[in-house]
Amino acid sequence: MALALNADKDERDADGGSSEPTQPLIVPARTALLVMHYQTDILGLFPSVAPALLANTRALCEAARAKGVGVYFANLRFSPGYPEVSPLNKNGQGIKRLGRFIDDGLAPELGRRPDEPLVFAHRASVFFYTDLQVRLSARGVDSLIMVGIASTRVVLSSVAHASDADFRLYTVKDCCYDPDEVVHEHLFATAFESRTTVLSLADAVRLLA
Repeated sequence: MALALNADKDERDADGGSSEPTQPLIVPARTALLVMHYQTDILGLFPSVAPALLANTRALCEAARAKGVGVYFANLRFSPGYPEVSPLNKNGQGIKRLGRFIDDGLAPELGRRPDEPLVFAHRASVFFYTDLQVRLSARGVDSLIMVGIASTRVVLSSVAHASDADFRLYTVKDCCYDPDEVVHEHLFATAFESRTTVLSLADAVRLLA
């Protein structure tokens, strides 16, 4: 979906088709940028694309900070021995076999500031059994700009939750990644398109200008 939202067709026709479409507005105090799973163990799995993803997401973070939009980070994190992983959870068992996400950290390239929250989650959704939604509600946040790795996991699960929780949602495609490019593209054309306003990085930076 392009940055500009569709305006009323009759209004455009009455003006000879010259009117610019209505654009979404960001209210900084009610908006948060949510950066999900930009952590060293995950980025280390995708060394060929990590530098571009980090550069894109750092630019998005700086645009949000300049606008006064709060930046929140969420990492996948487990204790030694993975006591948080249920034997019934197939995805969790796969994570346990990887042996990661115990002592890794947020990518330092994103320049996290001391006042920017870092939430730890034990499941694909960054909202599941975390205090993230409570933190956002306490700040009066009703709009989220969401980015993360990978699209088929943390982004899909977290977008579904946030949509059901009635947040106004934006996703920035250039700051999301999945090793399955076909499914990545399909998600942005279907599930994300139906629940969020899909933006390019350039669109998002303009929105935050």
